Amino acid sequence: MTIESMLRLIGGLFVAASVLLGIFVSPHFLWLTLFVGLNLAQSALSGWCPMMSLLRKCHVPEQMSKVHLGGRTKTA
Repeated sequence: MTIESMLRLIGGLFVAASVLLGIFVSPHFLWLTLFVGLNLAQSALSGWCPMMSLLRKCHVPEQMSKVHLGGRTKTA
């Protein structure tokens, strides 16, 4: 899994979890949804995302490496 797909997965899980918590536990959890949305907007404008910095420190690969098998290229 690449850093970009991991970022999308984490963002989607945070939004889904905060909406469900907002519906079933407390509407205050919807502030987390707003935070995630604003963070995505600022990262699009500035080019910097705190979660990507954290994922890089965790050594999540930037892109998938390519493995050559019998003359064919396969994404690992």
